[in-house]
Amino acid sequence: RTILDETADGTPELADALEFSGPDHLTIQARPLALKRALTNLVGNALKYGDAARVTLHQRAKELVQIDIDDNGPGIATEEMEAVFEPFRRLETSRNRETGGSGLGLSIARNIIRAHGGDIMLQNLPARGLRASVTLPV
Repeated sequence: RTILDETADGTPELADALEFSGPDHLTIQARPLALKRALTNLVGNALKYGDAARVTLHQRAKELVQIDIDDNGPGIATEEMEAVFEPFRRLETSRNRETGGSGLGLSIARNIIRAHGGDIMLQNLPARGLRASVTLPV
């Protein structure tokens, strides 16, 4: 919620494109600043390339938390799903060079999440959009 609130404060014109659903409180062992950076990168990408960031937090199992970040963008070709995590990798068809960025955001986010014992996976949504799913141990 803090990440979404700070994003809305920084870009008030995008506030309506931000949503959160999930419990009021879930505790995990983590480095908070690193985790915030990873999730901020994912929310920023969802807004920049998908015009929305719908964040859902839920506990998948007793020992696992999942954070889904959905957008409304065009998605990513299946064969590019892993490649986008490579440093400096940008997709020409879905990433406009005029929007800036160096192609490091997803690589940094995945490294941080994996350092916490979790992972990030991407999947195209059935109708339109992309989901970035973050799983973290409790």
